[in-house]
Amino acid sequence: ADFIVPVEVEGTVHRVFVSKRPGVDEFMQRMGAMFEVVVFTASLEQYANPVLDILDPTRSVRHRLFRDACVMLNGNLVKDLSLLGRDVSRTIIVDNSPMSYMLHPQNAVPISSWFDDPRDG
Repeated sequence: ADFIVPVEVEGTVHRVFVSKRPGVDEFMQRMGAMFEVVVFTASLEQYANPVLDILDPTRSVRHRLFRDACVMLNGNLVKDLSLLGRDVSRTIIVDNSPMSYMLHPQNAVPISSWFDDPRDG
């Protein structure tokens, strides 16, 4: 793990071990310099916020949306880009789950899931 984040869920503190995908630091900095970056995650806020605080020390991410901003559709947590209040035709979603972008497949940049392969990139 690259870092450990203590996360409290329902009164219990869990130690979450986080590994950074190769290239994530450069990706975050470059995207933040060129675009308005919004992280829209299906993760819980109490987990995602401390992880993003570490992943994004230069604050390239301008806005953060969490699980409570997702819509439930056919038993799936879905990220509805129209809720961003931005021109959807000028918005992309980078995600490893096709269910997450089922409402906006034309806006998707699909990526593979990643766990710990240091050769990824």
